[in-house]
Parts: sequence; C-alpha cells; structure tokens
Amino acid sequence: MEIPNKQIIFRDYIEGSPKETDMMLYVGKTSLKIPPESSSSPSSGGAVLVKNLYLSCDPYLRGRMRNFHESYIPPFSPGSVIVGFGVSKVVDSDNENFKIGDIVTGITGWEEYSFIHKAGLLRKIQSDDIPLSYHLGLLEMPGFTAYAGFYEVCCPKKGEFVFVSAASGAVGQLVGQLEKLHGCYVVGSAGTSQKVDLLKNKFGFDDAFNYKEEPNIDAALKRCFPQGIDIYFDNVGGEMLDAVLLNMRTHGRIAVCGMVSQQSLSYAEGLKNVFMLIPKRVKMQGFIQSDYLHLFPQFLEHIIGNYKQGKIVYIEDMNEGLENAPSALVGLFSAKNVGKQVVRVAHS
Repeated sequence: MEIPNKQIIFRDYIEGSPKETDMMLYVGKTSLKIPPESSSSPSSGGAVLVKNLYLSCDPYLRGRMRNFHESYIPPFSPGSVIVGFGVSKVVDSDNENFKIGDIVTGITGWEEYSFIHKAGLLRKIQSDDIPLSYHLGLLEMPGFTAYAGFYEVCCPKKGEFVFVSAASGAVGQLVGQLEKLHGCYVVGSAGTSQKVDLLKNKFGFDDAFNYKEEPNIDAALKRCFPQGIDIYFDNVGGEMLDAVLLNMRTHGRIAVCGMVSQQSLSYAEGLKNVFMLIPKRVKMQGFIQSDYLHLFPQFLEHIIGNYKQGKIVYIEDMNEGLENAPSALVGLFSAKNVGKQVVRVAHS
C-alpha cells in the first residue's frame, strides 16, 4: 500500500542565516511495507519503517546547510530530505529488536514516514509518564550535551560561580538546573524579559540578565559576578565569550558547547581577550556529546529520577505540522523559541 508522504527538502547550500525558502515542502509517496530488496545487511541489524511523531529543531542543523566537509557531521545533500532527531512509531520492521507499534527515537527524516536502514542506531522508548517529545530534548542529545558538558568538561565544585549563555534554550535550561542541584551559584543570559523571568522563577537560576537590554556585557557580568566566574557554559561565542574571558577567575573552566552567534556569519568574529587564558590559567575546551556516550545510561537514570521528583523542569516550544518545520528551524536563529524547539508531525 502506498500513501502520500510529505517531506521537507533541502534546496541548496546557503550563506548567512537560514530562510524558509532554503527548504521546500514536497509530497511524494511511500510504501507502508519494507520491500524485500531494500532490507539492510544483517550486520546493521535490519531495517524499520517509521511514522514520525515529533521532530527536533537544533542549531547544529544550520552547519549542515553549508558545503563544509571538515565538521564532525557531514553537510546535507541539495535536493535531499533534511534529517535530524525524531520520535517515531514503528509501522513495519525487518529488525528483531523492534516490533510494529514500538516507539523509538533517533535520526530520522523530516517527513511523515521514514525508511531507516540502520535501525540498530535507534533507541526504544519505554512507556512512562514522561512526555514523548521530551525524548528529543530533556532525555536526548540536548539534555545529554548539558550533562556531559557540565560534569565531564566543567568538573564543577560545590559553591562555584557559573554563567550560562542562551540559558533558556534546549541545553542551557538544563545546565542551569544541574548546576543548582550541584550547589553552584548560577547566572544565565537570554534575549527577552520573558526568558529572563523563566530563568529566575521557573528554572531556579540565582540571577539572569537580558543581553539585548544590557549591551555592555562586561558590565553586566561584573554586576552579577563581583568575585568573577569559575565556570562558563558557552552556547553563544562571539562578544559574549570575549566579555566572559575578562571576568574569569583563576583556574576557571569554559565548556564550548556551541557558538550560535557565529553560525550564520560568512567569516567568524575573532576574540580580543583570549590572552586572559594565560594569567588566569583558564581551561577552554570544545566538546561533542557523542564522545561521552558510555555515560548515557547513567545520564538517563540521573535526569529521569530528578524529573520525577520535581527537581528538574523542562520547557518546550511546540510547532504543529510538518509544513511548519522550516519556520521553526529559522526561528532558532532569531531567538523566537522559548525552550526546546519541537515540531509535532502526528499525534499517534
């Protein structure tokens, strides 16, 4: 049986900020059964056909829209379906580990139905009282990025002073809460008064500021951290990182998670204050969450336990309909989202 299958197609490589017109909605057809000749090799564990329920919008997708092959993840191919993290329901399976009706999370296409050759890379979601879409944020790559970056890269100590940029986003909101649970003093930055209010009154940050209302970031940091910063969890880069370098304490640590301020620039901005790494003996380290996957089981146990005890909260920004996925992704780069950006493709 063949049915219509809406897809979001990547048009061509881009410069600058992504636009909705860089993507197009296409309606093709797909079979609801796996063709025998399409079954994957035994070494990959067998294939599955899934119906996509939720799709994740993440800043790293912008990097895949340029023709750059030296990144940790390859670029999209023009004319192909955009791919990213999703939560899906299995509708046909050639893999003994997945049955029809199973709910899974992993890399899938931005489309209503996806044929996944390497089903062994999917993770089965057990039924519980956690929203399915949280398996794209709190319990998936963004959440694990926060966990690995904070505990493995920042090496926190109780009582330290911590700053988080883009603190209301998919990663930042969880980093701040983990820091508070660890006994740190935590300040975040965000781009609207609504987000600042969330940081202080929803996520439990000790303080927060709106960087758009305080263009002198150095002065804002000195006000919030009169004794300096021990740990900076960097999601922004650029001027924010440069100002933080002036305010780091001796033997401070900077975890470079992302540089959203630089992703849409043809030429990245340079840093003026990088010399401060020397007299302050600051450790600055970039990282990728996939380097720490051996910690994923303990991450899930830690986060699920704290979430069910009410010690962690999570906020999503939900867009309805696959056709709205391009606008949801574009909105990330103008800070329109409040919390983790998710697109609901289907309810079941």
